[in-house]
Amino acid sequence: MTKKMSAGILLFRCNDEKPEVLLVHPGGPFWKNKDSGSWSLPKGEAGESEDLLMVAKREFFEELGSEIEGKLIELTPVVQKAGKVIYAWAVKGNFDEANFVSNTFTIYWPPKSNKLVAFPEVDKAEWFNLVEAKTKLNTAQTAFIHQLEDLLKN
Repeated sequence: MTKKMSAGILLFRCNDEKPEVLLVHPGGPFWKNKDSGSWSLPKGEAGESEDLLMVAKREFFEELGSEIEGKLIELTPVVQKAGKVIYAWAVKGNFDEANFVSNTFTIYWPPKSNKLVAFPEVDKAEWFNLVEAKTKLNTAQTAFIHQLEDLLKN
């Protein structure tokens, strides 16, 4: 059985000396009315032989329409439900979330309709302070916020 892996970027900035992180909300009809616990780092699945940092950068671009620059700090991976391992890199930077552009995916919607509909992979991108981010993020990914807090203390 192939191990499922994802890789992503935790973009952070300090706004009035208070750190904030950029999170994304998944697009599509299944996530439309979900908020707390449904946000994520910009990330995506990696194949077994793919370079995880390259996957993280690619997914950031695909989900937000922007290249990532800056010193990337590798974080300790976390395991989500069903054993999926998430790898992430933190980087200090800024991004105008109002101008993000996401790639799309298609599904038959409504189900069994034979109508193929395109949805954005990400329908929202927002900056959150670290307390808010912990409530918005998928539970397993909150470990990345704790790691960022430790990095910022040093």
